[in-house]
Amino acid sequence: MDRQPHLLVVDDDREIRDLVARFLDKHGYRVTPARDGAEMFRVLQDSRIDLIVLDLMMPGEDGLSLTRRLRATSRIPIVMLTAVGEETDRIVGLEMGADDYLPKPFNPRELLARIKAVLRRSGEAEEPGATGRVLAFEGWELDLARRELRDPAGALVQLSAGEFDLLTAFAEHPRRVLSRDQLLDLARGRAAAPFDRSVDVQVGRLRRKIEPDPKEPTLIKTVRGGGYLFTPSVAPR
Repeated sequence: MDRQPHLLVVDDDREIRDLVARFLDKHGYRVTPARDGAEMFRVLQDSRIDLIVLDLMMPGEDGLSLTRRLRATSRIPIVMLTAVGEETDRIVGLEMGADDYLPKPFNPRELLARIKAVLRRSGEAEEPGATGRVLAFEGWELDLARRELRDPAGALVQLSAGEFDLLTAFAEHPRRVLSRDQLLDLARGRAAAPFDRSVDVQVGRLRRKIEPDPKEPTLIKTVRGGGYLFTPSVAPR
């Protein structure tokens, strides 16, 4: 992208905010720091933000609550910072709509790699020469260039970057059993750790958005010991 990406770093620890801001600034990003949710929303009102680095544990309104509020109106990518060992919180964060997470303490270079991967997946850093392509299944339409999903009635369905990439992986490999490792490779480019449970979380979120009955899925089926199977036939449109 020609425009310098603008990142918002939300953390109540001033030392971490300053460290992350300086590091990302050196790597070509414009960075605005915020110490809490109130400052975050003030920045969002005044600026176009491409990605939010959001701490989970903050006094007052925490990162989970802020993610829920953001996802009610916005698809801005979110990388959540979580405490070591708090796997449940990470999974809940992904269920709320965060696109990725990184446990503290973290290496700034790993954070940079995660940010680049999420921006790439979210379309904020589109590759030159990308052409439009729409995949249709069961009345649904997945627009790969615009990164949009429309239901059979033509209504736009909001997807996070992770959900969109996972659905794209399924739609590009229909009627084929895909293991969790394969889905990590196809959808996330190995930005996640091996055996990352986020695949299961994202599948659950997708089912709630595209399945007639998420409790009895017919489009994305679980294959015991194998992974997942996308059952519809898919055709370009």
